[in-house]
Amino acid sequence: MHREDDGVRATEQRADRSEDEGVPPNWWIYQGTGLALPEGTLASRLPAPPQWRTFAGGPVAPPPPEDEDEVLRRLGRELPVRTLSDQIRHEADMVNAAIYLRRPLLVTGKPGTGKSALAYRISRELGLGRVLRWHITSRTTLRSGLYEYDAIGRVQDAAATRRGPLADGSEDSVTPTRPEIGEYLQLGPLGTALLPYAAPRVLLIDELDKSDLDLANDLLSVFEEGKFTVPELVRLRRREPRTTVLTDDPDGSAVITDGTVQCRAFPIVVITSNGEREFPAAFLRRLLRLHMPEPDHDRLAAMVAAHFTGQEAADVNSRDLLQEFVRRSRERGGLAADQLLNSAYLTLHTLDEQSVGSLVDALWHRLDAALPEAGPS
Repeated sequence: MHREDDGVRATEQRADRSEDEGVPPNWWIYQGTGLALPEGTLASRLPAPPQWRTFAGGPVAPPPPEDEDEVLRRLGRELPVRTLSDQIRHEADMVNAAIYLRRPLLVTGKPGTGKSALAYRISRELGLGRVLRWHITSRTTLRSGLYEYDAIGRVQDAAATRRGPLADGSEDSVTPTRPEIGEYLQLGPLGTALLPYAAPRVLLIDELDKSDLDLANDLLSVFEEGKFTVPELVRLRRREPRTTVLTDDPDGSAVITDGTVQCRAFPIVVITSNGEREFPAAFLRRLLRLHMPEPDHDRLAAMVAAHFTGQEAADVNSRDLLQEFVRRSRERGGLAADQLLNSAYLTLHTLDEQSVGSLVDALWHRLDAALPEAGPS
């Protein structure tokens, strides 16, 4: 009797899951569907932050610019996701948890699994404007992400404005105009993200594992406090309490008061890592983690459909390119999604089947393999 009851309940649970397969949970703000939500959705549905993650920067900065061309280049056309797979559901769970908790999200996985693209999907769906991208190298410092100050350029321009003696040999009594410091100070991607916007900016910190060992620890204070100071402006705060500086946005500017930048809405921070090294425990404790597996057949098909017309995507499918790509990816320890897009483009624009086969094989090289020998000249 108990076994029969268990079987009935299991059947009912499977039916419920089937009915709800394409329905996001009520608590989600980011839906993972690939479609832009109605304007104001984030503001209307996002609860107040936890007390320990509340920030009070101001005055409110103007909204950021859009960058539809970059989003289209990264994601392709806006197409709905018909089925919320387990992978998409887990991804959306972690994104929404990071948004609710106002914590950065560390996204790990092999190259080409779509880690960076996640930031652009979040921005497109929630209508948060241009993504701020901070690409990390071994020479990157915290200050370069916060701001850059061209002190030498300011000194040179000040010297160029000085006037020499007049024609009669007397000194020019006109005091030269000293260049404003704000014209030589530009906020970086992280610094711009921490301006007091009403809605959070999306900040992509790309390939943090390539950084110097100290950068992750240096980021801790900024993430915890949601603010930073610009020493060059702090020294001038009595004489110039408000300074207009450049931002990381094209033609963007912002007003900094008393040399301090403090956020109002903590940015949605997506940090990517290829797993080349471990991060300090203190750093990992203050963020959420998401591992991106290799995209399955359905996700690859959706990506092809977004970047090509309907007929082109159908032609790609008719050549069994997706199935072959998935098979080769398993054999070669993982391939990048852009390798599929490149091969699809060549397949559609090359009539010589023999050339297509050799080109595709060359494009689908192992990501960890050494450079091949040079071909015939």
